[in-house]
Amino acid sequence: MEALISGFFNLQILTEAAPYLAQGLAMTLMLSLVAVPLGLAGGLALALASTSRSRLLRWSAVVYTDLFRAFPPLVLLLFVAFGLPFLGFKPPAFIAVAIAFLLNTSSYYGEILRAGIESVPGGQHEAARATGLGRWQSLRYVIVPQAVRNVVPDLISNTLEVVKLTSIASVVALPELLYTARQVQSVTYNASPVIAAGLIYLVLLWPLVRLLSRYERQAVSIR
Repeated sequence: MEALISGFFNLQILTEAAPYLAQGLAMTLMLSLVAVPLGLAGGLALALASTSRSRLLRWSAVVYTDLFRAFPPLVLLLFVAFGLPFLGFKPPAFIAVAIAFLLNTSSYYGEILRAGIESVPGGQHEAARATGLGRWQSLRYVIVPQAVRNVVPDLISNTLEVVKLTSIASVVALPELLYTARQVQSVTYNASPVIAAGLIYLVLLWPLVRLLSRYERQAVSIR
């Protein structure tokens, strides 16, 4: 037991590593605050395009969604970070991660929001148009708000995955939480910083997990 505590829960090492883990946590939060809104905005644009009357927009949205949902996020990040320089554009690590997350997460958010828009009864569209609202006004004030409410659990679930996925930023040496913890581990030869990083992720995501469970229970009770 003593060896277990010393190897995985060493308080002295954790105390020394705390400032570095705090910096890594700040980077993880900053990356999440960028990646999630970007993904939602891109996903909404995709959802609107996929339900558009224009065949070109619909097929473009389908190709984009299928391509980036099938593309492994880690490979996509490596391509953006190390492939784009060969095309004359060398983004900083943070920008590269943001671009990769935009491409990947928008495809998932787009499918969720598309399903939400299609779940709104057709009568809502007709009622909105009957009040004198144009197509885009109907979408903005009537359809999209209802669509978002219909898929809130799926949006929360996907956001959980996005926050956890930020850990792949370590492959481009972006000093997020996991990268920082592994750097400290490589110096101390002790797993305590990595265990602490895992616990920080748990505390960070637990409220979202509970919120998701609440919505799922409400959905079951309504049925």
